[in-house]
Amino acid sequence: MNPVSPIRKIYQGTANRQLMFRLFDRHAQRPDRFEAEAGALYAGEWFEIDRESHDTMLDILPPLWMRGEMFALREFLTDSITSVFYALRIDGRVRYFHAYCDLNRSRSPTEMRDAIVERESWPVRAMTHEERLEHIWSSTHDDFRGYATEAWPRGQQGKRTILVYCRGRGTTLKLLDQLNDLEIAAKLPVHLRDLPEVVAA
Repeated sequence: MNPVSPIRKIYQGTANRQLMFRLFDRHAQRPDRFEAEAGALYAGEWFEIDRESHDTMLDILPPLWMRGEMFALREFLTDSITSVFYALRIDGRVRYFHAYCDLNRSRSPTEMRDAIVERESWPVRAMTHEERLEHIWSSTHDDFRGYATEAWPRGQQGKRTILVYCRGRGTTLKLLDQLNDLEIAAKLPVHLRDLPEVVAA
């Protein structure tokens, strides 16, 4: 597995409390869960949550720190990566977000805040190709997603897989990043299928 850690939106829509906790560890099935450092896999992930979820997390434990519109959880996911929660005014309305930030980088929470505001201030509703794939991964039940095993070619082992329907072959596993446009559309909810696709900056 070759994880990367750019800032990226992993779910389209607003997560309630139950979904928020599920998205916290959407990589739980990875084959090297107890062997490899997973920091880069999580760092940079973010998604929108509702106010109740934001306030619940603020009340669970005293925050590690609070800075204006953001606070960090005291319990770390890894050595330096923890949850940071935001209450951001975007287009005149306060919205709430969760992100994984690497606190070894002092500007990480601020850079994340700026990236969220920029992304959510797009003049039209749209999604990047990568956001479509991340939403599919986030919203697919564990029984229908996984990771390529040793039965796959060496260069594909450890990559994310997803169960899809192929005409004439029934359901089959495919690499998430190799889904074609029709398969992506079939996996997205109806209200997201026709959104224009934009190229990530």
